Amino acid sequence: MIRFEEVSVHYEGARAPALTGVDLTVPEGELALLVGPSGVGKSTLLGTVSGLVPHFTGGTLRGRVTVDGRDTRTHRPRELADVVGTVGQDPLAHFVTDVVEDELAYGMESLGLPPETMRRRVEETLDLLGLAELRDRPIASLSGGQMQRVAIGSVLTPHPRVLVLDEPTSALDPAAAEEVLAVLQRLVHDLGTTVLMAEHRLERVVHYADQLVLLPGPGERARSGDPAELMAVSPVRPPVVALGGLAGWTPLPLSVRDARRRASGLREQLADRQPETEHPALGKELARTDRLRVRRGRRTVLHELSLTVRAGETVALMGRNGAGKSTLLRTLVGGHEPAGGTVRVGGVEPHRTPPGELLRHAGLVPQEPRDLLYADTVAAECRAADRDAGAEPGSCRALTAELLPDIADDTHPRDLSEGQRLALALAIILTAAPPLILLDEPTRGLDYAAKSRLVTVLRGLAARGHAVVLATHDVELAAESAGRVLIMAQGELVADGPTAEVVVSSPAFAPQIAKILAPQRWLTMPQVRAALADDR
Repeated sequence: MIRFEEVSVHYEGARAPALTGVDLTVPEGELALLVGPSGVGKSTLLGTVSGLVPHFTGGTLRGRVTVDGRDTRTHRPRELADVVGTVGQDPLAHFVTDVVEDELAYGMESLGLPPETMRRRVEETLDLLGLAELRDRPIASLSGGQMQRVAIGSVLTPHPRVLVLDEPTSALDPAAAEEVLAVLQRLVHDLGTTVLMAEHRLERVVHYADQLVLLPGPGERARSGDPAELMAVSPVRPPVVALGGLAGWTPLPLSVRDARRRASGLREQLADRQPETEHPALGKELARTDRLRVRRGRRTVLHELSLTVRAGETVALMGRNGAGKSTLLRTLVGGHEPAGGTVRVGGVEPHRTPPGELLRHAGLVPQEPRDLLYADTVAAECRAADRDAGAEPGSCRALTAELLPDIADDTHPRDLSEGQRLALALAIILTAAPPLILLDEPTRGLDYAAKSRLVTVLRGLAARGHAVVLATHDVELAAESAGRVLIMAQGELVADGPTAEVVVSSPAFAPQIAKILAPQRWLTMPQVRAALADDR
């Protein structure tokens, strides 16, 4: 269905090709998972299938990409729209209407489908993706994860033969991600749809893949084949695969179920040991809400919410899409005025405090990092961040290099991947070093190596007396970085406690290691690796 013949892509002004010598086939009715570190060209490869590369992005494409026999060099994206449905990393860039139901119908209207067909497919898609309650909602009022589901639904309604998805579950809570992946499985198995997907959260998707397409790194040729075989040589691995490698299991497990069946010996080996846990000394109160209520339009988004955050702690804020996590973070930086109750950050009321003064108390890295990026090079962004924060020249650039190795000073932020832009925005906020640091989905678009570097940075901040609150659907990040987990539902706090106690008891929010080694309370690979190192 999709054929790549010695495909290379080189963008004007770039030092090296974005892709080199890709030669592989994705058969009809298979789910192919594209894997590789951040910045190796996964989004570019996906763009060649839809025709966005090079017709929209520019650059030079050498070789040949065919989709259902159509050459994407001679067919522009609109001439492939009946065959290829595409959802990029940024759902906001995808929308052309204002209301959910209208967005689901738009693609079919463009293809001239009969009204009765459109109506039936809209209803089917609303049910498939759990969007029925949102059908009349303005898209601007949705959470990031809800937008992601609407974006996926809008390309499903025309019934394309090929789906191209870039990070489709990155903004979804675990339950919503499972729903979307189950829908994709149904499309592949029952309708013969071909799916090519890039996803950094491999723990969610690798066991669904029929084929793995591995982009190892710059200058290296793509490889395709059996998922378990390629995971053995992949530079990025989910925890279940890493645990299998540590235990010496062959073939490597791809799912929690496979790993649990083989983990009895490992559980016995770890039975008389306890995970290493840190108990940081907490300092003064940095933020407090008391019976906080926040409304957006006619809807009450936060209900009687009370919490305290202290210096030195890292708190993971979790819950379903639309639970109110992002609203809480924005309220802490003055983005929303309370409809009731109180909120104080560093002794001030955020909504009554000028942004420049508030930055001395709290800083937010939003879900959309481009909201913080205005300059035309990475170096210019960093110089502006140093100036605005009153920091030593080079401070922001040093942080950026820590999170983003090998990014050139003259790189334009728009040429960075979604994960790289997020890391740059994080460096800008960290340059100001506010006591309270708020992160909204900070690992969206980050591979495991970049996530590990982020965890190191967050631990360093907490050790220096900062408080970190991160709203995340990434259960692995919460397990590795947070000492405390808050779970929200419908604008209320429903759980608040130590990470091990909260996530191990939750099927939705438990990390892979916890599921494999339950009922023991191991959460992360570093904990298991440290315990087993004592035997060597």
